[in-house]
Amino acid sequence: MMLMETLSAYQRRDPAARSKLEIFLLYAGVHAIIYYRIAHGLYRCRLYFLARFVSQWARFWTGIEIHPGAIIGRRLVIDHGTGIVIGETAELGDDVLLYQGVTLGGTGKDVGKRHPTLGNNVMVGAGARVLGPITVRDNSRIAAGAVVLQDVPEGATAVGVPAQIVRVNGEKIRRYADEVDQTSVVNPTLQKLEVLTRRVEELERKLEEAENIIRSKGE
Repeated sequence: MMLMETLSAYQRRDPAARSKLEIFLLYAGVHAIIYYRIAHGLYRCRLYFLARFVSQWARFWTGIEIHPGAIIGRRLVIDHGTGIVIGETAELGDDVLLYQGVTLGGTGKDVGKRHPTLGNNVMVGAGARVLGPITVRDNSRIAAGAVVLQDVPEGATAVGVPAQIVRVNGEKIRRYADEVDQTSVVNPTLQKLEVLTRRVEELERKLEEAENIIRSKGE
């Protein structure tokens, strides 16, 4: 039943998917989830070595690493899943969509619950990093390449490095009113670097002018 739900979810969310049979046979994301369900069952039975063996076998064949201790809801869709990493204490709700290169990882300084919790109907864009025991609530979107280190409220869109909230329930946050989607957003860190670069160029220009004045007086 869960497998058929997953195949139907792929058909709805992937325009390239032609049939359930094609998805079942050829989609690495589906294979990774099947292996995960087996590994998670072994993990819950405290057969930790076998669980890790299955998960590492899955990583070898699919390029997707899901720790068997992670908790994953129904109808997870992994689109072009190469490079995805889901940590041991990560929790995913239903109808989550992950693109390639996503990391649901730890920060290296936490103990116990070390990985993020994603609510229902959350989308995480390609190359995004969601790190630490934070919560991304229902119906939220994480833009491609974002690094999320703090909680994301329900219905929000987060972009940038570190991630900033630019929309909540479809309404733009005034501070980021020009940022509209994950392909056209402005990275806050790059903005700061650009400001610093312009300031350095201005100081260099003024220094050059001062040197020219001193040189002309010396002549």
